[in-house]
Parts: sequence; structure tokens; C-alpha cells
Amino acid sequence: MSKGFDRSLADLVDYGQLRTRQWLVEHGVSRHSLDNALKSGKLVPLARGVVARPGVSVGWQGVVASLDRMHSEPVYIGGLSALSEAGLGHYVDFSGSIHLYSSAPEPPWLKRLELDMNLVWHGTTRLWGPEGAPADSLKEVSENHFAYWVASPEVAFLEVLAEVPDTVSFEHADNLMQGLSALSPKRLDAVLRVCRHVQVKRLFFFFADRYRYPWRKRLSSDDYDLGRGKRRVETGGKLDRTYWITVPEAFHGSE
Repeated sequence: MSKGFDRSLADLVDYGQLRTRQWLVEHGVSRHSLDNALKSGKLVPLARGVVARPGVSVGWQGVVASLDRMHSEPVYIGGLSALSEAGLGHYVDFSGSIHLYSSAPEPPWLKRLELDMNLVWHGTTRLWGPEGAPADSLKEVSENHFAYWVASPEVAFLEVLAEVPDTVSFEHADNLMQGLSALSPKRLDAVLRVCRHVQVKRLFFFFADRYRYPWRKRLSSDDYDLGRGKRRVETGGKLDRTYWITVPEAFHGSE
């Protein structure tokens, strides 16, 4: 292996991160050089088609940082994980999973990695469209020498509502709303305007009406496209006639 490749390797494969063979080839590393690097131990395989530098284990932070580096579309921590990151852990049922969001498809090798955390991939096209979540609603977080993106609470809560009632219950979403008294009405307005998911927007206003935080007065549901017709959210639930969604009986008329 040449010294030139050593310098390229250091630039392209950070310690504690991973890269795919395909990405390295696309960035100028020959397949022959990759094979030599693996044979000499200057790279180690983590899964089929995935390599890293030896000597430092690759944890979930390194994987998230790597995903964002290798994708042209943002890959960020969102949903329940972003709410926990924002200090709302008391309201989050933390399950040992990290929820990742992107408009890009999930890379097939991700499930083959052995990590200390379960990484759950969520596509965002239905919620945010092909452009993904608004760029100014993501913030960069640095931890253990890794930098990755985390959704704002405003974005994260709408992402959680997209999981109601399949993997997030009404009760859980309601508990989360109890901790969201300090949301930004300006950011909420921005994300509600780009949100394409009618049911999520109706659920948002349903829960917002239950608590009537100061930011709720700054938002009018008439300003957003809430679609037409009924939406069956809760099978066998009662119809809320304000937002025309079915909700559990315990939540019906309880604002």
C-alpha cells in the first residue's frame, strides 16, 4: 500500500466511524487498494461491504456520524430519541433504541451491524416530502468526538405522532405533550406548513387543544391544510368532531 493511500485512508475513514466499500470506491480508492488494506489489517470488516479502522470500536454515535457523511440527504436523530436528547427523557419510554430519520432508504447493511443500541430507521417522505425535514429545524450535536444532527422538539413530536397508534399509544403521545409547554410557535408554524401528513397535523392540534399552552394561541388550525373527511386513527374509537379523527373513548370530549 502506498503512503498516498494511507493519507487518503486517514481522510476518508475517521477513527470510530465506518465506511462502505462502495462509498470509498466512489471517492477514489481502488478495489485493489481496499483488498490490500483489509489483508494488511489497516482496515477491518464490520459487515459485508462495511469497513472501519482498527483499534477503536464503532458505537452508535460513530454509525450515525458515518451515515450522515456518506449520504447526500441528512440522516438525523428524531422522534422519541430527539425528545429524549432535548431533556424530555422523563416523558419518553426509552427502549434502548435510537430512532433515525432520513428521506434516503435504509442501507441494507445497517441491520447487520452488532451495536450496543438498536437503530430504527424511519423514512420521512410521507411526513416531510422528498426534501426532508426543514434544515433549520435540525441542530448539530457533538458528543465523544462525533458530530451528528438532532431534530428540534417541534419536528420530533410530529414524527412521534406519525407512529400513533401503531407503535406509540395515545396515552404516550399525551404524556409527551405534557412536557412540551415551551415549544416555539414560530418553529411550529414552519414545520406545520411543510408537513404533508394530514393525520399528523390533526393529531397535533387535538393534543394541543387538550393543554392550551401559550404557544397554542399563536397558531390557528385554519392556516394549515388539514384535508377533508374523517380519519380513523383509533379502531373502535369515538369521533372527535373538531378534527374528524377517531380517538380512544377516554380522550373523547376531555379537553
